[in-house]
Amino acid sequence: MIAVVGSLNQDLVVPAPHHPVPGETVLGGDLARHPGGKGANQAVAAARLGAAVAMVGRVGDDPAGGALRSALGEAGVDTRHVTVTGGAPTGHALITVDPGGENTIVVSPGANARLGAADCEGAAELLRSASVTVLQQEVPDEANHAAVRLAGGTVLYNPAPAVAGAVVPPGVDLLVPNRTELAALTGRPVPGTTEEVAAAARELTGAGAVAVTLGGDGVLLVEGRAHLHVPACRVPAVDTTAAGDAFCGALAVALAEGDGLERAVRWACAAAAVSTTRRGAQPSLARRPEVAQMLAAAASAG
Repeated sequence: MIAVVGSLNQDLVVPAPHHPVPGETVLGGDLARHPGGKGANQAVAAARLGAAVAMVGRVGDDPAGGALRSALGEAGVDTRHVTVTGGAPTGHALITVDPGGENTIVVSPGANARLGAADCEGAAELLRSASVTVLQQEVPDEANHAAVRLAGGTVLYNPAPAVAGAVVPPGVDLLVPNRTELAALTGRPVPGTTEEVAAAARELTGAGAVAVTLGGDGVLLVEGRAHLHVPACRVPAVDTTAAGDAFCGALAVALAEGDGLERAVRWACAAAAVSTTRRGAQPSLARRPEVAQMLAAAASAG
């Protein structure tokens, strides 16, 4: 079983010809609403791949909160520890997507900012029994630190979004940042080359291994002094909004099923690639046969 402690957001998505610069107004396409939030996306990603998943989080006492809880339930995620928070709105994410599928995102945390240690302590039995516990940075540090302390299995920590000066909780087994998040954790410029990424990852302490997601360049897996580059599956991307979440959810499933890190990362790369071929966050997340097909296509392409 996989436990996810994290955020639930209502995504408001607008396609745009390009991302606006400060002071610029851009005319975009039709507004679309999708269930999202890094925590909820990762929970749904894991559930779509056949895992038993439970979520710990908070929503507001508003229609968006009810819709997000329903979306999780429909995906097969246990929502008993998703608390309705009076006096706070449900979290929202404002997203623009350009023609190449790249996005910009502004998050209004709402009820997510009220998640705390007490929520994790209330879910202590769940966290102790989970094979993998998955965390992100769209909720307060106190919730993540409590979750790590209570976790009985592998802890996967996705330090997203990037927060300068963020501290990885002691006890994390696998850290999954992208280049920007890696820079925020190390206090150094965003690394470019594989060697720079590996050197930056080795500066981090407190995690057993680091898997740095590189977008279209794949993933760099760093364990001690060794590192391995896993290339991305080549696909015509239309929206990268939930690719990182798809990767984390699939990675958690593979680890819960006993796969080694290299095999788990390759499988998660395929799941992430599938997600980029469809629009939206949770609507884009892959099912197991699609991941198998993507892996087969990547193998045949060499």
